[in-house]
Amino acid sequence: MLSRRDYPFLPKPKGPMTHAVIHEKSLYISGLTAMGTDAQAEDLTEQIREILSQLKKVLDYEGLTKSDLIKLTIFIKEIDKLGIIREELFSFYDSHYPACSLVEVSNLVHADLKIEIEAVAAIA
Repeated sequence: MLSRRDYPFLPKPKGPMTHAVIHEKSLYISGLTAMGTDAQAEDLTEQIREILSQLKKVLDYEGLTKSDLIKLTIFIKEIDKLGIIREELFSFYDSHYPACSLVEVSNLVHADLKIEIEAVAAIA
């Protein structure tokens, strides 16, 4: 059985999607961006901080922690900014490292956006 989730603390989805879906013992979180937040027009560091804050809020809301993260997929427009991403992720994870993929893309849904992160978390 599936449970679709929309979170009141996240910007409303603009397209035909939901913020997350729970299936069995997994939470699948749609791509999070800085779209619709104060960080949208900011640099990569501010955008990733906004996204990780959103991710933490989703985990908290679902009664999960960072240690429940299974996999992140990161989409970035400038691969040469990898050092910035790593620094922010090391700080965020608290040594609970999930599997992770990093993909360079030519564009995201809005020209202001520099990064998008989707995640999968385990539900006990």
